[in-house]
Amino acid sequence: MQTIRYLSAEANGLKISYREAGPTDAPTVLLLHGFPTAGHMFRDLIPLLADSFHLVAPDLPGFGQSDLPPR
Repeated sequence: MQTIRYLSAEANGLKISYREAGPTDAPTVLLLHGFPTAGHMFRDLIPLLADSFHLVAPDLPGFGQSDLPPR
């Protein structure tokens, strides 16, 4: 079972949080969520796919642990 890493990156001055799992040399799958949720919605799917894929599940701006952009 792969470890899920909880990371963040800066984009246009905002902190964007994301979950990452799986080997970095495997094909990457970007798990994007809809409104109004966060990468947390993939918490059960990530462990199932992490042995075969490099997974990235971001919290889009304003959701989860990512910064809320100014109005």
